[in-house]
Amino acid sequence: MKYGYAAITWGNDVMQAIEDVAAVGFRGIQLRTGDGTLARWGDKPAALGELLAKRSLTLVALSSGNIVIDPAREQEQLATHASHAKFVKDAGGLYLQVIDERPKGRPIVADDYRRLGRLMTELGKRTGDLGVPLVYHHHMNSLGEKPDEVAAVLDAADRRHVRLLFDVAHYQQAGGDPIRGLRQYRDWLQLIHLKDVTSGASGGYQFVELGRGRVDLPGVFGSLRDVGYGGWAVVELDRVPDPGRTPKECAEINKRYLTDVIHVNV
Repeated sequence: MKYGYAAITWGNDVMQAIEDVAAVGFRGIQLRTGDGTLARWGDKPAALGELLAKRSLTLVALSSGNIVIDPAREQEQLATHASHAKFVKDAGGLYLQVIDERPKGRPIVADDYRRLGRLMTELGKRTGDLGVPLVYHHHMNSLGEKPDEVAAVLDAADRRHVRLLFDVAHYQQAGGDPIRGLRQYRDWLQLIHLKDVTSGASGGYQFVELGRGRVDLPGVFGSLRDVGYGGWAVVELDRVPDPGRTPKECAEINKRYLTDVIHVNV
């Protein structure tokens, strides 16, 4: 496995994220369309690729934003995300990530999952033609939140064109067992998000550094070994959980957990 780090912890300070992730020693980085990446490099993706290469970083994935199952917006959605995939390709990156947007103001129906699966399949054909696999990130507050919802989305998608970004903490928080989930979706796995999560007294939750929450991370790595996963794993921390720390310090905590507890070479 190869290990990257998500720039989301730094908010919109993408340049600092690149510098810090490289300095801590991770080999890859995940960026977002909304963090200034496109504003800075949208018309010159090769310049981003050169910057990352100088810091020995691979652009593992670009978070392309939400994909919306509104029939009136499907063509717009396909065009937008396909353009992001071209940016990834031209920057020398690997994958395009999408998260779905749960419909608001009405009950969820079975056709929502089918529509999302079909829409992502069509998008995956287009990104695949560009050489950029599409990865679906199941997520809290999305159609693909709970384990049965993730299953419904993937049942409606074509595995040849849609791959899975399995997030161990989102799956845990949504009521799933990530150890079992990794085994269940072994044939779908394209990218892993490593993160941890704690539960609040009132039912809330917070994402935290690895080893500081309730995800059985040693068990997760056991499952990854069992299924023979050898791709990228991106450590993700949405925000600094302790205001006394910096994003770089959080990254260092995460790296120490991987090297000292899991005994992997980052």
